[in-house]
Order: sequence, then structure tokens, then C-alpha cells
Amino acid sequence: MTSPDIARRRQALVDAFPQWTPSSLGRWLDNRAERYGSRPLVITDDRVLTYAETAEWSDRLAAGLVELGIRPGDHVGVLMANYPEFVPIKFAIAKVGGVAVPMNFLYRAAELEYVLAQAECRLLITMTGFAGLDYLAMLDEIASRLPLLNNVIQLSTDGRVRNGLLTVDELSTLAEPTAGADVDPGAVGDILYTSGTTGSPKGVLITHDAVLRTAYASALTRAFGDGRRILFSLPCYHMFGYVEGLLAATVVGGAVVLQTSFDPRQYLAGVERHRATDILCVPTMTVAILEHPDRASFDLSSLEAVLSGAAPGPVWLWERVRAELGATEIVTGYGMTECGGAMTLTLPEDAFELTSTTVGRPKMAGVAGLPGGGLTEYRTVDPETGEPLPAGATGELVSRGPTNMLGFWAKPDETAHGLRDGWVFSGDLGRVRPDGYLEVTGRSKELYKSGGELVMPKEIEELLTAHPEISQAYLIGVPDERWGDAGCACIVKAPGATIDEQAVIELCKSRLARFKVPRHVVFLDAHELPTTPTGKVQKFRLVAQVQQRLEQYA
Repeated sequence: MTSPDIARRRQALVDAFPQWTPSSLGRWLDNRAERYGSRPLVITDDRVLTYAETAEWSDRLAAGLVELGIRPGDHVGVLMANYPEFVPIKFAIAKVGGVAVPMNFLYRAAELEYVLAQAECRLLITMTGFAGLDYLAMLDEIASRLPLLNNVIQLSTDGRVRNGLLTVDELSTLAEPTAGADVDPGAVGDILYTSGTTGSPKGVLITHDAVLRTAYASALTRAFGDGRRILFSLPCYHMFGYVEGLLAATVVGGAVVLQTSFDPRQYLAGVERHRATDILCVPTMTVAILEHPDRASFDLSSLEAVLSGAAPGPVWLWERVRAELGATEIVTGYGMTECGGAMTLTLPEDAFELTSTTVGRPKMAGVAGLPGGGLTEYRTVDPETGEPLPAGATGELVSRGPTNMLGFWAKPDETAHGLRDGWVFSGDLGRVRPDGYLEVTGRSKELYKSGGELVMPKEIEELLTAHPEISQAYLIGVPDERWGDAGCACIVKAPGATIDEQAVIELCKSRLARFKVPRHVVFLDAHELPTTPTGKVQKFRLVAQVQQRLEQYA
């Protein structure tokens, strides 16, 4: 697509929103349904939901939630992969003024219990099972320790229906729809859990208006055309799929082609079958699609755009996407849940050198953003003192704007540390170039991101050091071209221990979500650990040391 075409589409979006009127999610859906009623909004291989059907279904579900006692401000957990039901359920919670708590469906029982309890969920809408996990069995195990959880609604995803629990379909028939609650756009619409430095996930408080502004900014920056179709398997409990996919598509009356898990062949087949114009990926997925042996047998002529974010990608990757998938509008981006999702994007008309060496610049947002037209403002500060650094200097990236979180649910100390004087402190090191593009150079925290998911080492370290044959354990992320960062467990064995790499991996698999399981295990003697004079392990040095060792044995 040429730059004049992109400019024309952007201008159409500016003309469509000459002013920004803050909206609640429920009101936004109803507005879109009035305009695009018969158009598809949700597409799967088995089902299509139009805008009108989605709005009507969400009204019925909302009435059911009210009948069960859900009131404005109540927290409703949602444990669901990208099934069509997720969309009307999400909007139904918004229509009653509830707060949605979408959860990672790879959680094990202890992780699920923590989030349900910490978020004070009154009701949970859950799959019965997925990817070998049995959520009903997990709930049987933890329910007695969740006194605030009054109701569980089930979506049968494995052929089972538990007697005594309402189904999603039954929820939609409990009561007749009435006028929805008058929801403040500035109210919290979502509590989205992200990893923290203390070993416990933190619930990020995000408003209705914040996610809608971010979605509009995405559509504007990427120059969406009318009716754009976005295919993705990235889960809607995460900002990537939820905002960059679902909500951004609604800005232009487009549709989402939902897939419940990633399979490169299914991505290719989905583009062909549903004439998708856009796909969302992380680089590991992009590589897998390109390398699939059947790729050339699919008709990908509808595909125009790719957003491949969450980790850097080399120039050769973007060149192959253009040459072999036919997509000409290729972008990457950067952000975090705490600031409202992806705050920067490269432009579809940018050279691949920018796409590979930067994470873009603040999204265009027009009147929906800051006075200068951007969605957010970035600067760097000293990682130790928090003091602002000169323009162009490398430091900790901080940002502010109208999509910032309100804080962390029930974690005042973490809120005070992560949100200071209106600035969100990212924990990422980088710099803002003179042209406004951001370069991310590392993390000031110990967290790392693998395959697009943020991993907190402390949680895994505590699991490993509880094993009698492990004396010390340190989790680090080592650079990986496919995964962004690959988790590596650096272990000092207890005296006389015989534990091996496979045993460590199996221990992690049995207790942790898959994305947290380290891909590498390295055994070290205690004297090999790089430490400060006071004995604290220096993880940045450990990363370099382990990376060199892994390269030697590659």
C-alpha cells in the first residue's frame, strides 16, 4: 500500500472522530451495533456473530448477571480462551457496571486461587476445561477458600456440564433485558493481572475510556480501512488481543477472526477461509508461519497487514513476511498493561530498519490523545533516583497520558512505586530518539518476556529452592531470536544431589503455566555465581555468562 493510500485512510478516521467523546464499553458496542448492525463482528470456523447479534446477546447476559446479584463495581472473573462467547460476556459485564477480571487460562490451581481471592471476585465465568486443564476440578479444590465467590457460570468446552452450575446459555435466559446501568467512562472496566517483582501478580486498574482511546489510536496509526478483518489467537485476557484485535476492529466496523490457540497452519487456513486482512503475532509465531511446509498452498491474497509485537524482529523477518505472505503493512510496537497496552507503534510506511531497531513512536491519537495529537508522552529517568534525564539519554522509560492505569488493585505500595506524579514507571531501559522513536535496550527489573508473556523469576525461584536437591536457583531471560527472551534456570545443587535438567523442567511443568517453564537449565557451582561484594547475585552478569555458555554448546 502506498503512502497516499495510507494517508487517505487515516484522514477518513480523523473525519469520523472530529472530537473524542469518552464512552463506556457497553455504550460503545451499542453505538457500533446501530451503525454496523448486520456486519460480522466475531468470526470462527463454526460461528459468525454480527454487531447486532453481539449487542443483543450481551443485553441478555447482562440481565442474567443482574438477576444473580451483580451490581456496579462488582468484580466478575472470566476464565476463557478466544471462544465467541467471550465477546458478549465481556460487554455484558461492562453494561451492568461490573469490573471484568479476565484471567490467564494457563493458570494452575494455586495461581487461579490467588487471583480470584486477591481480586475479590463475586462471580466466575469459566470454561470447563482447555488444553488438558480441568478448571472444574481446580475450583473443587480451592472453592472452600474463596468465601466471596458466590456463583460459577460454565461454558462447556470439553463435553462436560456440571449439574448445579448455570451454563452461559442459561445465564442469558434468567431475566428480560432492561435499560443498562449508566456507567461512567472513567470508571474501572477491567482488572488485568500482570507479573510483579514481589512474586505475586498485580491487578492493573484500567478504565473503559482508556482501552477505547488506545484502540482508536491503533486504528489511526495503522491506518485501518473500513471493515478490516483481524485474525489472531493471542488471548483476549491480554491487552494485545483485546485492544489491538477486538476493540480496534470495532473502530472501523471490522471483524475479528478468533482462534483459541496458535497453530501456524490454522493461521494460514483462517486467512484463506475468512479473507482476513490483518494478523496479530509475536515473532515466534511469525517465524512458525513462514516456515510451515504447506504455506505456499494457501491463498493469502487478502492479507495486507501484520502486527508482530512483544519482542524485536530482524530485518530479514520483515522482508520474508512481505515477500512470502504478501503483507505490505508491517509494524511492531511496545507498551505495557499499566499504561493501557501498546503505546508505541512503527508506521506501516516505515522502512524495515526502523521496525527492527526501534519499537516505534507514540501512537497517533488525534483529539483522543494529548494536546500534540499523540496518545502518550515518553521520557527517561535515572533508574536509581527517578530523576529526569536529558533528552536522548538512556535510562528507565516512563510515560504519561490519558490511558494510564489508575493503580494496582489493593496494592497501595506497588501503586505508589509504579505510578508517580502521573508517570508510569516501566522498568524498561531505553531512550527516546530525536525523531521520537523509542529504543528499548533492556530491563531495570528482573522480569523478562518470553513469547509475549511477562515472567516473574521470583515465583519460579521459590518453587525450585523448595526442592531438597536444589540449594540456590536464579531465573533469567536470555536473548532468543524466536522467543524474545528464553527462560533459563541457573541452579546450584545441594550437596550430594543428583537432580538433572529433565527433573527441573518436569517440576516446573507440574506447577506452573507453560510460558513460565524455563527452556534452559544450567547447573553452576556456587563460586561461579557473579556477586557483589555483599554477596548479592548480579543477574545482568549472569545473563552474559550463561548466554556465552549456551552459545558454546549450541
